[in-house]
Amino acid sequence: VCSTTAFHSLPLFVSLSLQDQHGARSQRSQEADKPHRRKGEKKHTCDECGKGFTVRASLKQHQVIHTGERPFSCDLCGKGFTVRASLKQHQVIHTGERPLSCDLCGKSFSLKGSLKTHQLIHSGVKAYSCDQCGRAFTHSSHLQSHLVTHSGIKAYSCDICGKTFSQRGYRNTHLRIHTRHDVYCCEQCGKYFTTDAHLQRHMFTHTEERPYRCDLCEKTFKAPHHLRRTPTDPHQKETLQVQLL
Repeated sequence: VCSTTAFHSLPLFVSLSLQDQHGARSQRSQEADKPHRRKGEKKHTCDECGKGFTVRASLKQHQVIHTGERPFSCDLCGKGFTVRASLKQHQVIHTGERPLSCDLCGKSFSLKGSLKTHQLIHSGVKAYSCDQCGRAFTHSSHLQSHLVTHSGIKAYSCDICGKTFSQRGYRNTHLRIHTRHDVYCCEQCGKYFTTDAHLQRHMFTHTEERPYRCDLCEKTFKAPHHLRRTPTDPHQKETLQVQLL
């Protein structure tokens, strides 16, 4: 039986050697008694949401999300971020650098998430569909923006004229009319448009040109929206093909 009291009757060097061995065995025994943790086990858990992490540092970084704290801010625009990695991704916007490119079309992006979202366009996969009209989208955020059009809510208003819009993008496009930056003006009547395509479409109203043709009946129109079908339209059961002459 191994006992520390028996060491006193032995020579000093033998006693010390046996004590070392005894201590090592005792330490191994204590380690064996501890609960066995598997590699990659998430032993650090967030009290707020229950999400687990393998290291305490990752947990502390995560907890900032719940506090709303944004300790990392951009020196150029002041925007704050919860983690340093998000700040570094954001800073690429200011440099204009677009290091990531699409293998299929060559379009470049500054963020990996933006590239992945774009690549869904090429795949043709539209996994998010609207329950009200059936229109499908490649990304959930696009569906959420679309759903606002069915709600009738117009939460974005123009500070200059008060006109309201269902989406921020529509409001921002409208604002260009007031600021007169990057707007397109008709030389015939002075009417302003936010895009060159809208201006070109408008120009046909000043001429006798009817560049939009229905492939089903060969009838021509000045604007594409004139081809929209109604319940009485004879083409409603056909697939409408529109050609620009």
